[in-house]
Amino acid sequence: MAKKEKKIFDVSLFTRLLQYIKPYRTVFTISLFCVIGLALFGAFRPYVLKEAIDIKIANKEYNGFVIYMVVMLTLLILEVISQLLFIYYASWLGQSVVRDIRVKLFKHMLKFKMTYFDKSSVGVLITRAVTDMERIADIFGQGLFMIFSDVLKMLVVAGFMFYMNWKLSLIVIVTLPFVLIATNIFQKYMKRAFEDVRTEVSNLNSFVQERVTGMKILQLFTREDTEYRNFKAINERHKKGWLKTVWYNSIFFPIADFISSLTMGAVIWYGGINAVSGQTATLGDLIAFTMFIPMLFRPLNQIANKFNTLQMGMVAADRVFKVLDTTSNIDDSGTIEALHFKGRITFKDVRFSYVKDEEVLKGISFNVDEGETVAIVGATGAGKSTIINLLNRFYDISSGTIKVDDTDIKDMTLTSLRSQIAVVLQDVFLFADTILNNITLNNEAITEQDVVNAAKAIGIHEFISSLPGGYNYNVKERGVMLSSGQRQLISFLRAYVTNPSILILDEATSSVDSYSEQLIQDATDKITKGRTSIVIAHRLATIQQADKIIVMDAGEIVEIGTHKSLLEKESGYYKNLYEVQFLKPEVA
Repeated sequence: MAKKEKKIFDVSLFTRLLQYIKPYRTVFTISLFCVIGLALFGAFRPYVLKEAIDIKIANKEYNGFVIYMVVMLTLLILEVISQLLFIYYASWLGQSVVRDIRVKLFKHMLKFKMTYFDKSSVGVLITRAVTDMERIADIFGQGLFMIFSDVLKMLVVAGFMFYMNWKLSLIVIVTLPFVLIATNIFQKYMKRAFEDVRTEVSNLNSFVQERVTGMKILQLFTREDTEYRNFKAINERHKKGWLKTVWYNSIFFPIADFISSLTMGAVIWYGGINAVSGQTATLGDLIAFTMFIPMLFRPLNQIANKFNTLQMGMVAADRVFKVLDTTSNIDDSGTIEALHFKGRITFKDVRFSYVKDEEVLKGISFNVDEGETVAIVGATGAGKSTIINLLNRFYDISSGTIKVDDTDIKDMTLTSLRSQIAVVLQDVFLFADTILNNITLNNEAITEQDVVNAAKAIGIHEFISSLPGGYNYNVKERGVMLSSGQRQLISFLRAYVTNPSILILDEATSSVDSYSEQLIQDATDKITKGRTSIVIAHRLATIQQADKIIVMDAGEIVEIGTHKSLLEKESGYYKNLYEVQFLKPEVA
């Protein structure tokens, strides 16, 4: 089946975009009046000049001639004022609308499931939230009102021309269809070209973002030359996309100028003969028409150009609205506010798949009692971290139930559920901000003194104080100014300072040095006491004191017990893991 031809102008999409103007009706009205003023004041000037020539200059009557000049100057000043106000208020309106859409978009994205981000390119999302938004702003600042102004000016100019001399007007009108046909063809091709441009911009942003983020990997594996070639290829496609728009412009505008010049020549030739012979045209008509023709044809060129701007904005709006229309939000219809958990956790026959028909968890069931420290172990891909993701409702389960304190987590509000669970991840993410803000995440309920007290309690206050600026030390993007062990300590403190009901440590000591690990181990013993804790670890030495150990393999629970009881099982899965780690035969 052939691909459906896209509309040159999507009315429904444009109508939806106009809904965001409602809060700014006053500014919209002012801009509209300014547009009308631009059309009227500009079209009146040639007519006033025509009257001055025919009534005063042609009859060599200079009495009252100054009045015509004053009127023309007044019209010019009013046109300038209208243009000044229009540029300001139209741009203000565009930026205000974009601000509202951008806020709505970001708020919408904050509630997406992790599945959406797993499948989406960060570079593309950045393009939607930043670059595409500026194209939408151009709809109001350079597209919508300018097109309306140009169309109105053409109608007013055409009206004056027919009122003054319908025969000269016919010469102009005869050539207009050719310009309109060329404009229509131009718009169709430019629509496709701009869609290609926006696609290549997204691809370029995505490529650069990923390579800059992973620059260390590229350099470690000496892939600089390869990625340089890949970048040149993507950049070349980006250039070709833009050159296509330049090519269409280079064809259309010379043709339009050529037709305009031919029209001007025909009017001067025919009107000049009539003006000399004193028949159907006057000298004033001829002068006025030489001013009117550019005012009639130039808007046609501008309409084509501004329509390009409008189309780019519409393409951008379509992409942004597709993100806004994405229903990838976690269902937050729960009504129970979880103020504090006792800490009983129940998984019952829980099944889950990241990809349809590829189960990661295959009907697992287990209980965590209040205040218990439970460890989950197993090979990579066994489903350990998935349990944590489901408990925090980053993903929704396929079937089964998850309860905390005998209440289904779906019945709780997302905010209250997650506020009672603190997680320390293996891959620590720090923002380009101070240590203090990375710990509090700008939570006003947590004071600097609370952070200092918490740091002292877990023994990392001295480390933070030794940094330049202490707690106000900026760790830069992703915390590159700190070692992996130091980043882990900051992450640990971030979890601890919230005083959670449930603490989760996901491979929290897997990437730290011995000194940092000892600090975290000591702090773990302190904060897990009397608090329900789940510890996920490959290194079994860190979880031997756990109240219960859950052993997983390929999405199923294969063993549950204490460290001691699991070691007593002949050919047990946990026993095998332990022996591999600690009882390796010595190399001769």
